[in-house]
Amino acid sequence: MSELKIATEVETVPDDESRGSIEAACVNQGMRMTEQRRVVARVLSESSDHPDVEEVYRRASEVDSNISISTVYRTVKLFEDAGILDRHDFRDGRARYEPVTDIHHDHLINLRTGEVTEFRSQEIEDLQKIIAEKLGFKLVDHRLELYGVPLDDKDS
Repeated sequence: MSELKIATEVETVPDDESRGSIEAACVNQGMRMTEQRRVVARVLSESSDHPDVEEVYRRASEVDSNISISTVYRTVKLFEDAGILDRHDFRDGRARYEPVTDIHHDHLINLRTGEVTEFRSQEIEDLQKIIAEKLGFKLVDHRLELYGVPLDDKDS
């Protein structure tokens, strides 16, 4: 079997580049910001991973012990509906979230640990446009999620 040669640069996305201020986005949309919404917004903005609601609740309750899980669920849903948060299902049975950004990126999910690596590849972007055009479409959006295990994983 011949090895596939790819002449592309794959760059991981730095945490600070893919995270924005959710609180500022909410204010820009004219959303009423209670103190508990501000706490949830800060927790999500400061997250370098893709937390689920239970993890957001755990982190938020460390800041404000009076915050309830139902408040976190409602707030995350509000932010998602407002287009401030992206919701992902990375095959682990739980919705995970990240701030919406203007910078497109894709995801590589480690099936052993659940760790998510954000990356960009111009070659992949170009190839997707070519495929869409060959099939008679203009590509307007996409989401790419790759699932794998580390190459040095003994169980793979």
